[in-house]
Amino acid sequence: MAKLSIEDHQYRRTENSVSSINYHFVFVPKRRKPVLIRDIARRLQEIIFELVTEHGWKLIALEIMPDHVHLFVNAPTHESPADIARWVKGRASHYLRKEFPELKKLPSLWTPTYFVASTGQVSTEVVKKYIESQRGK
Repeated sequence: MAKLSIEDHQYRRTENSVSSINYHFVFVPKRRKPVLIRDIARRLQEIIFELVTEHGWKLIALEIMPDHVHLFVNAPTHESPADIARWVKGRASHYLRKEFPELKKLPSLWTPTYFVASTGQVSTEVVKKYIESQRGK
């Protein structure tokens, strides 16, 4: 994965919030078929880049493997992980199956599930220690 830049460590600021919410997603094609190769992988990358631009996400890392995708993005507070997964999987499935008829052999492009983990600028352990240190203050 790529190293985070200085900009990636900056907080996202809006009128009503200050945040640092990074999501690590893993998406898997149906039956874990190794179909995300060559032109399909390149087109999937383009689709993800389009979504990143449209939604104002910050792309931290993207790795497209033949049988799964790792997507690491910083997102605004008003966009849930479920929405992000739905947008990526939905748009990718629509366009890729339309542009690459061989993908129609699968009942659907993606499994109905996905993995997501949230991260920020600090680890869970650091936050836990900070909260515990607030007792008695």
